[in-house]
Amino acid sequence: MTRTTAIGIVVGLALGLALVFGNFGDMLIVALFAAIGFVVAKVLDGELDLGPYLSRRRDSR
Repeated sequence: MTRTTAIGIVVGLALGLALVFGNFGDMLIVALFAAIGFVVAKVLDGELDLGPYLSRRRDSR
């Protein structure tokens, strides 16, 4: 099992549990935090570079 598959399974389980024990709104909140965590992990692993977006933002001021 690859790392991506394992992450997908964990996120799916978390969303399923949020839906079972809460409501649809709770599941969306869990999905939002999962997406934020995914982006942060990609940045920390070096797979996603936010430099061009941040430098463009600084240049426009």
